[in-house]
Amino acid sequence: MEQRPVIEFKDFSFQYFSQAEPTLRHIDLTIREGEKVLIVGPSGSGKSTIGSCINGLIPFAYKGEITGSLSICGEDTKAMSIFDRSRHVGTVLQDSDGQFVGLTAGEDIAFALENDCMEQSRMKEAVKRIAEMVDMGELLSASPYELSGGQKQRVAFAGVMVDDVDILLLDEPLANLDPATGKTAIDLIDRLHRELKKTVIIIEHRLEDVLYRHVDRIIVISDGAIAADMSPDELMASSILREHGIREPLYVTALKYAGIRVTKDIHPGYIESLDIEAVRDGLRAWDDRKEAPLTSEEVPEILSLDHVSFRYNDKRRVIEDVSFSVKRGEMLSIVGTNGAGKSTIAKLICGFVKEDEGDLLFEGSSMKDLTIRERADLIGYVMQNPNQMLCKPMIYDEVALGLRLRGVPEEEIKERVYKALRICGLYEFREWPVAALSFGQKKRVTIASILVLEPKVLILDEPTAGQDYKHYTDIMEFLRSLNKLGITIIMITHDMHLMLEYTTHAVVIAGGRKIGDSTAVDILTNEEIAKAANLKLTSLYELAKRCGLSDPQSFVSHFIDHERREERHEG
Repeated sequence: MEQRPVIEFKDFSFQYFSQAEPTLRHIDLTIREGEKVLIVGPSGSGKSTIGSCINGLIPFAYKGEITGSLSICGEDTKAMSIFDRSRHVGTVLQDSDGQFVGLTAGEDIAFALENDCMEQSRMKEAVKRIAEMVDMGELLSASPYELSGGQKQRVAFAGVMVDDVDILLLDEPLANLDPATGKTAIDLIDRLHRELKKTVIIIEHRLEDVLYRHVDRIIVISDGAIAADMSPDELMASSILREHGIREPLYVTALKYAGIRVTKDIHPGYIESLDIEAVRDGLRAWDDRKEAPLTSEEVPEILSLDHVSFRYNDKRRVIEDVSFSVKRGEMLSIVGTNGAGKSTIAKLICGFVKEDEGDLLFEGSSMKDLTIRERADLIGYVMQNPNQMLCKPMIYDEVALGLRLRGVPEEEIKERVYKALRICGLYEFREWPVAALSFGQKKRVTIASILVLEPKVLILDEPTAGQDYKHYTDIMEFLRSLNKLGITIIMITHDMHLMLEYTTHAVVIAGGRKIGDSTAVDILTNEEIAKAANLKLTSLYELAKRCGLSDPQSFVSHFIDHERREERHEG
């Protein structure tokens, strides 16, 4: 029997009062009871606006002009208050910290029930039941500050489900999670969907990670309209993802490299459902044609950590006897679970904190006696959120700030600022206010403000966090161009695709210790390291294993070499 519609957009358009053009155009979309739907699209496509229309942020928080109709659970939303909407739709935000209202996990889960004036004994019983469902039963008295990113997200899930909503709306649930925690989150969403029979809507950039578990449909939003509404099998068999700048799963790309025709008949929507018999021979033949791997000449070390240990207090060492080296002109990724010590290593390199044991060497010389400012002339550090670095209203002044603090003459400052802005593709915006820029452009301003100091090493913390595939590619190709200018680049990242496609060398940190130091391919095909560091094995490795290839690691290397040869050819 066909399930009843719970969300119905009919010829629905929306235009923010602050925008010149509509963000959503003539949307016709029906989502039925118990469905699990994934909404994808490039940044600015309107997918988050659809979520805001469903949960009531539009029109109650964000004002604009609405035409057409939207009904939820059979009620026209024009007649619904924000409170009415919240009884039907529970939203889990991208930033779990922004959703916490209680002093403990238990208080936070109970918030909706307190608003309903539920009797306390019943409330405690309901909170305990929901907390156990999301595996948080033992942490109800924990403060938000004691919880990991994944645990905070579980509390957010529980907080919206305790009120027994019909629809669970998840806005980029994987954005701030390491790969393994992201898998756990997708498992949890899948279990809640199956056990509670709720309608689940996921808005997410990381398509391949969501397709770790089943979804009924994928809605592709582009330029405010629905570009596709398909099953995963149908979507992977089409060209829609590439046409709209959305990253397809790597195993699907590998099939295409091997000359295999990707049709819905081979069930390409999930790697687990892929018809291996239909693709095995083609993949083996392609793997047999691999050329000798690309080689690089031997270059000297520029930076090294020599048995470095560090503790913030006497209780526990955050970094324990870590040693590794970075070669001049390298692109290195530092990866590991949340709280492993990756960002602390960056702080040690920059001198923001001082090592307790060991030494850090730059071009073979100890940096122990260098001040933070002296290190900044050699090593630049770009934070994840550009808004935490920007302090001047105008772009030119922001980029010039470091030079002015160093007493550089204004004529030289102008020359160096213009050079940095040209490298970063920002020269035409040199007289603009920072506030007029997009998030990605602001990120480039922070990089320009470091490049103007002419450092030899650039450290970036999560350079592509929250970016869609187009902006991710723009940022990474920009960083690659800087690398070709001779700048050594170190990236702290959760993004396994970035690690595999752009960095040849990876260092893995877990519990403050180094547990891996090799090529990115070696790391992402090592099951033991992946498990210890909350990494996620690449789907290319899984594909090779399922096909019974004799050397799955070599298959992954072949894929990456193939991509790099194509890039060189295109270049």
